[in-house]
Amino acid sequence: MTPELQKAWDALRAHHKDVADRRIKTLFHGDRAAAFSAQTEDLKLDYAKTNLDAEGVQLLLDLARAADLEGRRAAMFSGAPINETEGRAVLHTALRNIDGGPVTVDGQDVMGEVRDTLARMEAFAKSVRDGSFTGQGGRITDVINIGIGGSDLGPAMGTLALAPYHDGPRCHFVSNVDPADIAQVLEVCNPETTLVIVASKTFTTIETMTNARTAKAWMSERVSDPAAQFAALSTAEDKTAAFGIDPARVFGFADWVGGRYSMWGPIGLSLMIAVGPRAFRAFLDGGAQMDRHFQAAEGTDNLPLMLALVGIWHNQICGYATRAVLPYDNNLSRLPAYLQQLEMESNGKGVSMDGADLEVHSGPVVWGEPGTNGQHAFYQLIHQGTRVIPCEFLVAARGHRDELHHQHQLLVANCLAQSEALMTGRDLDAARAKVADRFEGDELERQAKHRVFPGNRPSVTLAYPQLTPFRLGQIIALYEHRVFVEGVILGINSFDQWGVELGKELATALQPIVEGADASGKDGSTAGLVGFLRDRGL
Repeated sequence: MTPELQKAWDALRAHHKDVADRRIKTLFHGDRAAAFSAQTEDLKLDYAKTNLDAEGVQLLLDLARAADLEGRRAAMFSGAPINETEGRAVLHTALRNIDGGPVTVDGQDVMGEVRDTLARMEAFAKSVRDGSFTGQGGRITDVINIGIGGSDLGPAMGTLALAPYHDGPRCHFVSNVDPADIAQVLEVCNPETTLVIVASKTFTTIETMTNARTAKAWMSERVSDPAAQFAALSTAEDKTAAFGIDPARVFGFADWVGGRYSMWGPIGLSLMIAVGPRAFRAFLDGGAQMDRHFQAAEGTDNLPLMLALVGIWHNQICGYATRAVLPYDNNLSRLPAYLQQLEMESNGKGVSMDGADLEVHSGPVVWGEPGTNGQHAFYQLIHQGTRVIPCEFLVAARGHRDELHHQHQLLVANCLAQSEALMTGRDLDAARAKVADRFEGDELERQAKHRVFPGNRPSVTLAYPQLTPFRLGQIIALYEHRVFVEGVILGINSFDQWGVELGKELATALQPIVEGADASGKDGSTAGLVGFLRDRGL
């Protein structure tokens, strides 16, 4: 850590020490609501309900400057190999730069290839949607996307998020190697009218290929050429050919697109088939708009920057170890799971870029569920538990059911009430007043204490007119850049995932033992569990 960066961290910690006991609601005077918010293209980030003041924000901006955020951002967009452990550029932004200028990697403009691949995707998606590409039993009625991690979470989340725009075949997503996952999908599909998309860059991912072979065997029971109803999202053309998939239905992407950042390209094919190429282009346009905003907006006007800095304040400075993402939009119910991978796989690191141990904690635990369901589940802990959990609310002005707008208004009221309640709380005097007509004396005190809400719990709110394809693109790109900013400030590589590898290696080694080989080389716990499960039908 450079002396300048250390000084910035120390200044933030000292400031937090001075303000830690301050009540958030005491900060509301003057134009705080306007000053502690940022907006672009009708997407508004409100972070006024946090304990940040002008000095704290400036210290966070100083921290970003000391970490050379501007330089790292320029390096990413220029195609420099900022994924240093793997020697790769990080250019998922190029996949949505359809109407933009050249993007170079190793001196070569990659936009021609990006546009060509998009055009091939669009042609195939149209052929599936209009019935010119058929199954061996007629028009495609169902699409099964088989992938895992970034090859599943993005398109699965996006297809649900854009359900009001879904006018193509039914889309299903299979990721888990648990046979229940694929079996439940195959049961509701017709093999003669189903398209299977296998999403694996290397075409070797064990869970994905196991499920793909199961789907192929299922389809072969009813059709003469099952591979004719398969497409692949992969760069391993030799392996896709060996599987029997026509090269015309193979869509590849470069190694500068990481898995959890890949739904903008071929991994998004199932989403494109569901909502159509025009809506998918609008999704790309939303992401591209956020890219331009991230590069151009200064300081507190920059949404990804401010969302990231609020996250740094809460996690690394205040010590809040988790972050709840709470979309008040049922179609965004998969967004928390998507962000778990995006943030926790990206920034769940223990060493800095130079290999030294981190001197600060890395990213938070990200979790959540849509409102109002969560209010009747875990909000109790958020409001009255002993740990502070920063919350991120997402809410739209309008839903997609005009005839039920009164219900949407109730949804919005609940969202805004939760953030207000987290901030204001309820003190003991107010709690006594709530129950004074029913209790007295010691019992009044006891009952009142159960109704106290500590309050002073921070939240941010992301508000927008309606969840459209363009808006979804904005939101996903916003969170991608937030992860990037936090990674730069922490000094880590947000674009590798070595922590995933060890479990894979051990699972490969354990499979023969699970299937009956000698377990004596394993630790007593593992060997004992294998024996227990074998005795019971493994």
